[in-house]
Amino acid sequence: MALVNHVTKSLAIKIVYYGPGLSGKTTNLRYMYFKLDSSSRGELVCLETETERTFFFDLLPIRAGLIGDFKVHFQLMTVPGQIFYEASRKNVLRGADGIVFVADSQIPLFDANLESFDNLRRNLLELDRDIYDIPLVFQYNKRDLDDLIPVETFNRLLNPRNLPYVEASAINGVGVFETLKEVAKLTVPLVKATVLGMEPKTEELTQEEVKGQEVAGAAGDKKDVEVEFIPSAQRTDAQVRKYKLRTLEEIDKELERLSQEFLEKHKKPQPS
Repeated sequence: MALVNHVTKSLAIKIVYYGPGLSGKTTNLRYMYFKLDSSSRGELVCLETETERTFFFDLLPIRAGLIGDFKVHFQLMTVPGQIFYEASRKNVLRGADGIVFVADSQIPLFDANLESFDNLRRNLLELDRDIYDIPLVFQYNKRDLDDLIPVETFNRLLNPRNLPYVEASAINGVGVFETLKEVAKLTVPLVKATVLGMEPKTEELTQEEVKGQEVAGAAGDKKDVEVEFIPSAQRTDAQVRKYKLRTLEEIDKELERLSQEFLEKHKKPQPS
């Protein structure tokens, strides 16, 4: 569930990038980190295993305007794709407001995509969440390569409900911001209604880097928010903050600490 601070008027919406190993989850976050101006995003934080190679998760906070009086931020996280990090994936998935499933379009990875998606479904069930009740967007990544799984096959096997999907080449930045925009359109109205208790009507998000506008929803008169993320020039001076953790208890504590630190950084100064 989104983290809300009524005192500081801050709201953090948690988006988890899920998918098989090396499908491009971290590549999505890294591309956004280098493209977004530093005024509109926080640090890219990586919690590493003892091997110093596998990310436990990546955290990229992005400012996303206002909902009423609340400053909105997206907390983007990835999960490790390797099967032996099952507990870690479930830990990151806990409390997610929306999910991006990043599928690897290469034919040899066909079974890995199916296995990862089934793993997502099972982990959500163990967290008392139904995959049908959580905002979900598919990103079919690596479409710039040869010998690809057809989009129609992905939709038939992974996405029979015809949820939003984006064809992408994350390493080249193709479809990266479009994917984030799609998941924002699904999560923002839901968070407004369930967390803030606001009517699910469209409300404009405004910031220098982020524009919002009303768009017609897919069902009847429902409307949701379309968010346009405007990247800056390529940045090459970015630093990544890294932590080495060993136990799930350490991971839980660090997740909580980072979330609170994130909200504190964006606290409005109180009038004296």
